[in-house]
Amino acid sequence: MSDHTATVAWHLAPAARFDHDTFDRAHEWTFAGGEVVQASASPDFLGSNNRVNPDEAVIAATSSCHMLTFLAIAAKKGLKVLSYVDRPFGTVQEDAQGRVAITRIELRPKAVFDEDVDEQTLNRLHDSAHRNCFIANSLRSDVSVRPQR
Repeated sequence: MSDHTATVAWHLAPAARFDHDTFDRAHEWTFAGGEVVQASASPDFLGSNNRVNPDEAVIAATSSCHMLTFLAIAAKKGLKVLSYVDRPFGTVQEDAQGRVAITRIELRPKAVFDEDVDEQTLNRLHDSAHRNCFIANSLRSDVSVRPQR
């Protein structure tokens, strides 16, 4: 259907030490459109807290995919969305096989429409968005959607 590329680049600074506890985890993600994201490992894994980390990026990408799918479905149904805000939450921990993984992502979206939308319609929109979000469909993690009113 579509292919995507990015460049993920890290370089050891001149004269810097390279051992597990001290190497700098800072790196850059460069996307096809030229956007550059300053990235690092999570602070839990000796990274920087002022850069995006892969854990946050997966959680944000899951939320973004759900949102864009939700908006497309609402638009096709003639429902005008005025705003959509999500504050997703994810958990990184050991999974059942003893491997560290993002084991759970909870989306907590709040959509505001130009007219009243009943709870059943809202839930159907989110269910359809969840079923059709290809990021969520690609993950082993449990992804749940808890719409906010």
